[in-house]
Amino acid sequence: MAHHPLLRLAAILLLITLPSCSQPKSDKQKPKSLPPAVVVIASAEQRDVPVEIKTFGTLEASEQVTIKAMVSGELTKVGFREGQEVKQGALLFEIDPRTAQAALNKAQASLTRNQVIRDNALQDFHRYSQLASKGLISQEQAEAYRTKAGTAAADVTADQAALENSKAQLAYCTITAPISGRLGELNVDRGNVVKANDTELVTIKTVSPIYANFTIPEDKLLIVKEHLAAGEMEVQAEVPGRAGLTEKGLVSFLDNSVDPTTGSIRLKASFPNEKKQLWPGQFLTLSLSVDVRENAVTVPSEALQTGQKKQFVFIVKKDQTAEVRTVSPGPTYQGMTVIEQGLATGETVIIDGQMRVIPGGKVEIKESNRPNNSAQRKAGQ
Repeated sequence: MAHHPLLRLAAILLLITLPSCSQPKSDKQKPKSLPPAVVVIASAEQRDVPVEIKTFGTLEASEQVTIKAMVSGELTKVGFREGQEVKQGALLFEIDPRTAQAALNKAQASLTRNQVIRDNALQDFHRYSQLASKGLISQEQAEAYRTKAGTAAADVTADQAALENSKAQLAYCTITAPISGRLGELNVDRGNVVKANDTELVTIKTVSPIYANFTIPEDKLLIVKEHLAAGEMEVQAEVPGRAGLTEKGLVSFLDNSVDPTTGSIRLKASFPNEKKQLWPGQFLTLSLSVDVRENAVTVPSEALQTGQKKQFVFIVKKDQTAEVRTVSPGPTYQGMTVIEQGLATGETVIIDGQMRVIPGGKVEIKESNRPNNSAQRKAGQ
């Protein structure tokens, strides 16, 4: 006999509902509490913090000379290697001196000849002057010998100038370093013919000392001028990508006008660069010391978090729970940030693991790798 469809539907619904009704309440899972967030902490400490103007700049050689040939001729000798350090006066190039030497010899011979002519003309002038004074010859004849003597003397002066020029041309055949510095790329090889005042042979740059070109906003001009008026102003250079590579120098130049396009003013700083760690054309970060904040409350900069409107830090309380604290940060120096308001000396802040922290939630302290950090202790101790 066929079953009624309504009876079959009722039987199915009864089978579905029976297991849920028969499950005891004690078997239901209870919600689990979240584990403590593992964090690294540090203490807010008092210290003297330099206040700095941070900017960027590029390095340039303190002296730079492009060596050119002063005479034309064949380049017969190169006395250096590319990239070599040279002292002032060191031999760099020699140009074939034969043409210049021949010109010098010719000028010397011409001078010698005209000196003899001049001496004879002077003797003639003195002799005929005496004859004119005795009335043996006319005064006009004596004056003619004066003119010859004067012309011969002028020829000697011209030959002396030509001789000096020939000596200079011969000297130009030997090229020495006009300054001490580092040589760049050799542009002309030995055996090539060079032209006077045209061919650039090599460049010398002095890198010790070295200059840094940079700008600061015009609103910082007054405080910089005050420091320069009071004495020297220190600058620290740091090359990006080279941790620990720093060099200290002094401001050596302040421009006489503000650039109206950028609202900035240009300065230069001089660095001794004795170890030659800084290089022309290099990009670097510069810090100008303008003040010192004494006994300022500081925390590691990584403790600061940015909210929608303000910055904050996570505080670890004595009961090992986290609290959000709004703070007013100040200047930063060597990875430490001054806290103007919102934090007291000795309070413990979280510097790593903030993403896992829940306000009011428990935290587990992980030991910091920072050397000599007083917050390597547990919070609340």
